[in-house]
Amino acid sequence: MIGKKVVESKPVPMAKVKTILEDFQEEFELSYEQNLTLDHVTKFSKDSLENTEKLVEELEQIVKTKYAIRIADLMPQNLSDLRLLFAKERTPITKETLEKILEILDKYSVE
Repeated sequence: MIGKKVVESKPVPMAKVKTILEDFQEEFELSYEQNLTLDHVTKFSKDSLENTEKLVEELEQIVKTKYAIRIADLMPQNLSDLRLLFAKERTPITKETLEKILEILDKYSVE
């Protein structure tokens, strides 16, 4: 990889990855890895890009961006699933905060 370096790195929700790959597919042929990624995000993306961005924006007021995106991608349904996302955090997250996150997720829940 001569001459290539990472300029910026930031987490992106699955819904955005899906949109990026679909737009790219219109102009170019996707590589094997890109096809696998598109297949994965098509199967597991929970909501539209617009709703996902609104959800992430609301969650960012409570938690860091990387966790907001992870929560939006996985859409945990209960407290125990949500706790697993924060299991490796050094600072414990309060039960009240977790419940507030679940309330926000209920607003955006897609069934």
